[in-house]
Amino acid sequence: MFSIIDAALSRSRTMLTLLVMILIAGVITYVTIPKESSPDITIPIIYVSVGHQGISPTDAERLLVRPIEQELRSIEGVKEMTSVASEGHASVTLEFSVGVDLDKAMADV
Repeated sequence: MFSIIDAALSRSRTMLTLLVMILIAGVITYVTIPKESSPDITIPIIYVSVGHQGISPTDAERLLVRPIEQELRSIEGVKEMTSVASEGHASVTLEFSVGVDLDKAMADV
């Protein structure tokens, strides 16, 4: 192991030249790799938001979140459902499995 380090230290110009060549090759490779500035990525998430003036978080959970969750459980392809109840507001976030038709899922919601 020490022989590799000793060889590198004794040939500092060669090592510096090799480092610069690797750096230049990396920059050229980065520039030539095809990139898309704004790729078309579909995120399989639907966000449902419901507001009700003057309702407490406990009532929002009981009157808004639970009935919405119960209805949304029947939608096919739901991977995860997250709910938040706060004062005067409730929201449900539905995360779908990859490959689910989001237009159909949105119509079902």
